[in-house]
Amino acid sequence: MSAHVRRAAVLGSPIAHSLSPVLHRAAYRELSLDDWSYDRFEIDEAGLPAFIGQLGPEWAGLSLTMPLKRAVIPLLDSVSDTAASVEAVNTVVRTDDGRLTGDNTDIPGMVAALRERGIEQVESAAILGAGATASSALAALARICTGEVAAYVRSEARATEMRQWGERLDVEVRTADWADAERALHAPLVIATTPAGTTDALSHAVPERPTTLFDVLYDPWPTALAARWSAYGGAVVSGLDLLVHQAVLQVEQMTGRTPGPLDVMRKAGERALAGR
Repeated sequence: MSAHVRRAAVLGSPIAHSLSPVLHRAAYRELSLDDWSYDRFEIDEAGLPAFIGQLGPEWAGLSLTMPLKRAVIPLLDSVSDTAASVEAVNTVVRTDDGRLTGDNTDIPGMVAALRERGIEQVESAAILGAGATASSALAALARICTGEVAAYVRSEARATEMRQWGERLDVEVRTADWADAERALHAPLVIATTPAGTTDALSHAVPERPTTLFDVLYDPWPTALAARWSAYGGAVVSGLDLLVHQAVLQVEQMTGRTPGPLDVMRKAGERALAGR
């Protein structure tokens, strides 16, 4: 491989269906970065240290998905305040002096996706779910929500976790049982962070005048909840919006080129999903 080639990749397990290569390669083409490559590697937590350890000067950065976002932290030279706030790194950049720095672009990506739809600030919000994405959603809400966040969860253990994240992120969190999740749909902003199919049973409860739904899923799309929400005239932000916005920030950090080509990357993602 030429010494001039710059490399980047997405790591995770499973990784075969990741859209990251499609998005980043589209950005490289648009930015005329002909000597850049972006690959995907099936890597689990056990294999991560060896992979990180062999990164040479040709490497510009890495995108990380589950289950590596927390496992990578001890392997890095520094971590941004944003990533530290949720103990999750999805972006690694190799500096010119060989240092590995970690960041989290999911959080500002969520904020940017909402801002694109005109959501700059909300008085309150609701989160459906309590996993890793829910903590990132809380961190995003810390930047735009002035009041209470209601988190609808399935267990007291999850409820405790969400309240602890709220304290850490300085967000007022009220937890509620998943059995009452229909109430969440009346919030000014609803963020669904659950796996595919989980919110389907809530679609019948969408109010006549829904506000804004941010559903982090993108395949299959639309979800039953997002379809009903949109049919009733509500604003819907999709997981593809999130994926593209966080990927734009990754491209900017890894290449040093700004602004990243948002529209080109989104269209590439839409074409890839349509072909599945």
